[in-house]
Amino acid sequence: MKPIWIVDDDQSIRFVLEKALAREDLPVRSFTNPRDVLAALEDDEPQVLVSDIRMPGGSGIDLLSKVKARFPGLPVIIMTAYSDLDSAVSAFQGGAFEYLPKPFDLPKAVELIRRAVDESVREDVSDERLQQMPEMLGQAPAMQDVFRAIGRLSQSNVTVLITGESGSGKELVAQALHKHSSRSSGPFVAINTAAIPKDLLESELFGHERGAFTGAQTMRRGRFEQADGGTLFLDEIGDMPFDLQTRLLRVLSDGQFYRVGGHHPLKSNVRVIAATHQNLEDRVRQGVFREDLFHRLNVIRLRLPPLRERREDVAALARFFLQKSGKDLGVDAKRISEPALARLTAFDFPGNVRQLENICHWLTVMAPSQVIESKDLPPELMGVQPMAPSAPNSLSAPMQAYPPPEPVAPVGLPDSHAATVAITDPAAVSGGHMVGGVEASYVPTGSFPGTLAPSTPAAAPASWLSDLEREARVRLESGATDVWDVLTRQFEAQLIHTALEITRGRRIEAAQKLGIGRNTITRKIQELGIED
Repeated sequence: MKPIWIVDDDQSIRFVLEKALAREDLPVRSFTNPRDVLAALEDDEPQVLVSDIRMPGGSGIDLLSKVKARFPGLPVIIMTAYSDLDSAVSAFQGGAFEYLPKPFDLPKAVELIRRAVDESVREDVSDERLQQMPEMLGQAPAMQDVFRAIGRLSQSNVTVLITGESGSGKELVAQALHKHSSRSSGPFVAINTAAIPKDLLESELFGHERGAFTGAQTMRRGRFEQADGGTLFLDEIGDMPFDLQTRLLRVLSDGQFYRVGGHHPLKSNVRVIAATHQNLEDRVRQGVFREDLFHRLNVIRLRLPPLRERREDVAALARFFLQKSGKDLGVDAKRISEPALARLTAFDFPGNVRQLENICHWLTVMAPSQVIESKDLPPELMGVQPMAPSAPNSLSAPMQAYPPPEPVAPVGLPDSHAATVAITDPAAVSGGHMVGGVEASYVPTGSFPGTLAPSTPAAAPASWLSDLEREARVRLESGATDVWDVLTRQFEAQLIHTALEITRGRRIEAAQKLGIGRNTITRKIQELGIED
């Protein structure tokens, strides 16, 4: 790890911080003025920079702006006096990670620096990932199924129907299908059939001849002609007017169509990808969608899961959208704290990925500091119960309430469709082929946070539970009315004390081991009067 740089003309401040960070096994390099720091940056770089504001030979705020210009992702902590509010505001406006008021509490200063180190390491990893950012993002099992389907469909020109709620990314999937197909050198043309008035939609799709109707002063090519040799994406196909469905069916059947007002058939070599948030089977039963068109479109079906079914992707998506918003707005990308991220993860996102992107854009503009805390989140998220950060592959992780779906046995295909895949509810498919069909919903397995891991024998309770039972029985039978509070405090205090002992007093590491947030462990230490 790179060293933490301390910049202060006060020798006692440098000495105290050097010794405290050394006890945390954190490398340190000290400077007495900004001029030496700027010279050192020519051939070295810190993990975190901690700088005083007022020093001989330069200002900490000026140093902040120069460092940020060269290293936008570097966390900079500005040390300032309690009364120096203007400096604090200037520090945040300049992109400081946090400001540390003097005189400061040493353990809190070390905790803040360690938090900045953790953020710096995370940002390094994020930057590396963003440089190779794919067009789609998702670690959830349901999204991995979608990615596999796109890969298998890359060598096929078969018609695909994408279903999913609004904002779940259906057009992104259509673009990925086009990009990874043999038609990638051809055009990708998209049209939202629900956004165009019925009287104009036919002309939009098939074009028109000059004089075909009032206002048609020139011949116009439609989307089918524009997409020749490429892919035509028909979004919200479930809302297409019934009479136009007949014309679309004809094109899908033999590739021929007429412009509006035209008399000569035209042919277009187009791959059609359709998408809808509606249940087309219901639309067919209601008589507003042609059954033969449904079967023609439903050759391969991909179901995109809503964001609430892929909560493990929220953190990566949020950080990506914050980076994207910062870049779009020409400002430093903001970072998000773990408690705020936990609250985001717990939200159901009725608007799905699009809503998360809008929230991140809002936070980039409205959050007052570079690090987004829970209190900075928009009003619709303030009532959401946060979810504690979870360690990957942990049986006791909070995400355990959302286990991956159980695999469904593959269904065989005719040889001619060996490379095609559907991600859908098998019971909902009417016509069309499937391979490895998966309903991307989460089914509780009975293993929730706080329960014993499946591999733990449940027959004999652990000895500490027997001791707890005896203690509780004695207190309850004695008539005590504060049993819950007393035993809960003892239990929490012992857990935290043990974790702090193992981590040699490092609170953030102890919180991570316990599976709680750093704010939670700090509050509990104060409430319980624990000496760490």
